[in-house]
Amino acid sequence: MNGCIPYLLASMLVFSSCEEKSEIVVTQTRMATTRDKSPKLFATSDERFRDARPSPVRGETPEGWLALPATQMRLLNYRFGGSGMGEVWVSLSAGSVLDNVNRWLGQFGAETIDQTALEKLRSVPIASGSGTWVEASGEYAGGMGAAPKPGFALAGVVASMKGGILTLKMVGPKAEVEAARPVLENFARTLQMAD
Repeated sequence: MNGCIPYLLASMLVFSSCEEKSEIVVTQTRMATTRDKSPKLFATSDERFRDARPSPVRGETPEGWLALPATQMRLLNYRFGGSGMGEVWVSLSAGSVLDNVNRWLGQFGAETIDQTALEKLRSVPIASGSGTWVEASGEYAGGMGAAPKPGFALAGVVASMKGGILTLKMVGPKAEVEAARPVLENFARTLQMAD
């Protein structure tokens, strides 16, 4: 019985320290303002967390490409090819045309180029302007923690547009990228920048 006394005292202390919680009631309300928006039920994560402005870029989705939701970095986003690994996206980037071309080449372990070499690359129409056509192949290390992908290729366009850099990038298995190059080039012509 003497061994039970400390346990009885401890349990009495625990129960005596419990207080009844009082209820808090909020009675104040405010009028809705023009900044308040009605909630959208079943919204996607992109709709909930991304600025809901319309994309500054539009284009005609090529036949056989699967249009995916835009992301913070991909204004237009697609899948192509039979493997399901081919990706195409349109972005607005920082830096210069040369910076972006060298970043893409670096993702394939290719040597960087200088301004003179950049000027020798082919120019293609894009969004009522022109841009630099870029190609690379080999092991693709896209970054963001993704494992390198051997046997991949890149085709794309980098253009200076309205004070920014417009990029159109296609990455996927080499044979699929090679087969889709003409489609990508035609897609570049359909792109339009919003006014």
